[in-house]
Amino acid sequence: MKTNIFKKILLGLVIIYLPVRSMAWGTEGHRIAGLIAESYLTPKARAAVSGILGNTSIAIASNWADFIKSDPAFNYLYNWHFIDFDKRYTFPELQLYLKQDTAVDAYTKLNFLVAELKKKSISNDKKQLYLRMLIHIIEDVHQPMHTGHTGDKGGNDIKVNWMNNPSNLHSIWDSGLIEFQQLSYTEYAKTINHTTAAQLKEWQKSPISQWLFESNQIAEKLYSEVRSGDNLNAYKYNYNHIDVVNRQLLKAGVRLAGVLNGIFG
Repeated sequence: MKTNIFKKILLGLVIIYLPVRSMAWGTEGHRIAGLIAESYLTPKARAAVSGILGNTSIAIASNWADFIKSDPAFNYLYNWHFIDFDKRYTFPELQLYLKQDTAVDAYTKLNFLVAELKKKSISNDKKQLYLRMLIHIIEDVHQPMHTGHTGDKGGNDIKVNWMNNPSNLHSIWDSGLIEFQQLSYTEYAKTINHTTAAQLKEWQKSPISQWLFESNQIAEKLYSEVRSGDNLNAYKYNYNHIDVVNRQLLKAGVRLAGVLNGIFG
């Protein structure tokens, strides 16, 4: 009896400390992007989203896809959160790659979700699932390490020290840099949510392939700067990268709103 209890405790600890390949931006980052998206919805899209999500805001719904990973029934959604690129592509090369992409990944599933949500005939349960996943994945692919390398699990296997604690490159971009700002997600969103009309137009008209290209370019630069075992100076790393983090969070929110307006507005 005691042996079985010990095994269960050990298994739980193993699960807790395993690197989570598909946790992008962390809880706060997703909520920041979701709150930004809400500010750019058309009235029609806002009403449609509310009709599907009920009293749950986009900011709160944006983390559902990570929380549900605790339920094995949703394991099939795992590969939806990311797309691996094992080299630096030019934009034409990446477009060609994506044109031939038939894998279960963030790119193919984003296209699937947009197409499904435009249909009038799908059930309310499916609408809710698909909307939650669409929100989350659009935010995910703006976290650069979700367009990272297969071999290192999007930077999870690049072990570094952050604030004198063991961490990894993926985790720093998920949450380390965002938490370093010591702001609530509402304060953070308010701080960075400033766009021009030109930015809104440019970011919202860009195709998914452009989003992935931008993220992959950032990811490749991040890979070139860090090696496993590095002790990162959090203040210096933050100074060098926080503008990129903020721009990616802002783009995620703006583009999410653009997609939702296109589907529902």
